[in-house]
Amino acid sequence: MLALPGHDPQAIQAAARCLAEGELLGLPTETVYGLAARADQDAAVAKIFAAKGRPSDHPLIVHVLDAAAADTFADHLPTTARRLMDAFWPGPLTVIVPRKAGVAQAAAGGHATVALRSPAHPVARAVMAAARDLGVDGLAAPSANRFGRVSPTQARHVVEEFGPGLMVLDGGACDVGIESTIVDCSRARPALLRPGLLAQSRIEAVLGEPLMAPDAAAPKASGTLAAHYAPSARVRLLDAEALALRFATASASGSLEGLAVYSRAQLPAWRWQAMPADPAAAAHELFAVLRELDAAGAREIWVEAPPRDPAWAGVRDRLSRAAAAFTD
Repeated sequence: MLALPGHDPQAIQAAARCLAEGELLGLPTETVYGLAARADQDAAVAKIFAAKGRPSDHPLIVHVLDAAAADTFADHLPTTARRLMDAFWPGPLTVIVPRKAGVAQAAAGGHATVALRSPAHPVARAVMAAARDLGVDGLAAPSANRFGRVSPTQARHVVEEFGPGLMVLDGGACDVGIESTIVDCSRARPALLRPGLLAQSRIEAVLGEPLMAPDAAAPKASGTLAAHYAPSARVRLLDAEALALRFATASASGSLEGLAVYSRAQLPAWRWQAMPADPAAAAHELFAVLRELDAAGAREIWVEAPPRDPAWAGVRDRLSRAAAAFTD
């Protein structure tokens, strides 16, 4: 099955029925494409873990239309979570809150907390609204890729990943391009567990306090393993000087075949891709670039480390985890 047009009302209804019946769906969001199933049925959620090859204790994010739907899954919504939901929902922000007992056990990976997000993508919202009419209050929807691999930001990426048996809605290229920011609101002090495109300073301004760093007691969260988001090619993350020196050595030894470079400064590599100077533009294209270089047959992808500016935190996080999948 090819991806169905996300603007087609009949495709929206077919997708909603698919979810209501406990099947999987490739769903566009503004961050990345998700592999969605109804979050209230553990058997449906188990299909996500099986399809991705994901450990069943690694929690998923539950996507809801609004704060009212969040109450279905949350034991209660702490004040910090409500402030962030009011400020940034729908959008690329996930809050972790105490989970209601007996609800979304599989989606939460068996943990006492649940991660909640309200996506802004119009196709996702249309599907979720149609599914709610069929009794589905929320969708577990991790990125639609094999566990640990590069996230999909186009419908064709999902089709390439899982083949023609999966229903996929085409909502175009994802606007944001990297996964949501995750804030733990389940404890006394809110903590930033995963950076995204949403600036930490904006979150702290809404909360009126600084975000804590993750500690040993922080709940598990999606996309926070040391090695993640990795293409098949080895990824090396290097600062500009180290990249130039390593490239000069490779060039002198005649070992540029299959070497791809993603950097702000142009280098005469086997394949070179310009990294945008704007962090939002870089986030938007990051995963698509890694997939394209992989598909082109790159043996290694050398990436110029993003600036230390906080605006680049999400991109830097994804690249650091992609590079951590490979060791010398």
